[in-house]
Amino acid sequence: MKKLFHTWSQISLVKRILIGLILGILLAITIPDTFSWVSIFGNLFVGALKAVAPVLVLVLVIQAIANHRSGTKTNMKLILILYAIGTFSAGAIGVIASFIFPTTLTLKMSAEDVSPPEGIAEVFETLLFNVVSNPVNALMNANYIGILAWAVLLGIALKKAADSTKTMIDNLSEAISTIVKWVIEFAPIGIMGLVFDAIATSGLSTLVEYGKLLIVLLGCMFFVALVINPLITFIFTKQNPYPLVWLTLKESAIFAFFTRSSAANIPVNLALCEKLGLNKDTYSVSIPLGATINMAGAAITISVLTLAASHTLGIEVDVMTAIILVVLSALSAAGASGVAGGSLLLIPVACSLFGISNDIAMQVVAVGFIIGVLQDSCETALNSSSDVLFTATAEWAKERKSN
Repeated sequence: MKKLFHTWSQISLVKRILIGLILGILLAITIPDTFSWVSIFGNLFVGALKAVAPVLVLVLVIQAIANHRSGTKTNMKLILILYAIGTFSAGAIGVIASFIFPTTLTLKMSAEDVSPPEGIAEVFETLLFNVVSNPVNALMNANYIGILAWAVLLGIALKKAADSTKTMIDNLSEAISTIVKWVIEFAPIGIMGLVFDAIATSGLSTLVEYGKLLIVLLGCMFFVALVINPLITFIFTKQNPYPLVWLTLKESAIFAFFTRSSAANIPVNLALCEKLGLNKDTYSVSIPLGATINMAGAAITISVLTLAASHTLGIEVDVMTAIILVVLSALSAAGASGVAGGSLLLIPVACSLFGISNDIAMQVVAVGFIIGVLQDSCETALNSSSDVLFTATAEWAKERKSN
C-alpha cells in the first residue's frame, strides 16, 4: 500500500487530476446511483480549501509586511494597473462581441429569492463596510477585503516587533503553507467528486437552449485568456507570453474551473507563484487582492448578459452608452466580491443603464444561474489564473527594466 501511494505521488499533479476527471465522468455517465457518495469528496476538497485560505492570507500578508524592509520595492503599483487594464479590456470584449453576435433570451424563469444591489453606490458601500469588518467575522465569512485590511494593519504594527515574534510568524506561515500542500495533494479525488456531482445532478441538457449565449460568453473568455492577456503580458515584458499563459491555465485555471471559487483557488495560486520564484512580499498581497478585484470574467458576464437583455427587448444601444457599459461592467466586476452571488447579481445594476425593469433583469439573472455550470466555471478560471499571470508579468517587466 505504501509503495502504491509512493508511485501515485510521483505522478505529476496535473496528470493525477486528469485521471480523477476521467473517473468522475465515467462514473457519472455509467452508474451514478451506485456511486452517489463520490460527490462528497468534491465538497470536502472545496471546503478544505475555503477553510484554510482565509487563515493563509491573513498570516502571509502579516508576514510579508512585518518583514518588509524600508526601501525594498514591490510591484504592487504595476500589478494594480495590470488588473485594471485586464478587467476593462474584458468588459470591452464582451460589449464588442455582443454587437457582432447579438443574442436574445427566453425570459421565463424568475429569481425571486435573491436580492441584487440597487446601484453601483451600494456595491462599493458594501466593500467599504467589509474593510472595517470585525476581524473574527472577516475570517469566519471569508471576507477577503476585511482580512487584507486587518493583515496590512497588523503587519505595519508588527514591523518593530522583536525578532522572536517575527520568527514565530514565519514559522506559523510555513506551517499553514504545509497544510495547504497537504490539501492540494487531494485535488485528484476532489476533482473527481466535483465532476461526478456536476454531471450526475445537472447534466448538460439544460444548456442546449442557451447554446448561442454560452458560445458568446465562453468565446469572449477564451479570447481574453488566449489573446488579450498574452498581448498585455507581451507589451510589458517584451517576451513570448505563451509559456507563462499555458502554465497559469494548466496549474491555476483547471483548479478554479472545478472549484468555481476564487477564494478556494488562493492557496493554489500562492503555490504556483512560489514555484515560479516570484517575490513573496508581492504575491502574498497581490494574489488575495486579485481574488477580490481582478474580475475579467465577471466583466464579460455582466456586459454580455446585459446586452442580451437589451437585444431581447429591442433596445437600441449607441456607442456612448456602450462605452459607459464597459466602464460600469468593469467597476461592478471589481466590486463583485462584496456582493453575495457575485457577478450575476450585478447584472440588474448594468440593466438599469438601459431602463430595464428589475423584474426583467432578475429573469436574466435566473438565466445566468441556469448556465452557471459552464459560465461560472470559466469565469472563475479566467479571473483566478490571470492573478498569477499579471503578478508574474509585473515582476518580469521590472527585471527587464533593471537589466
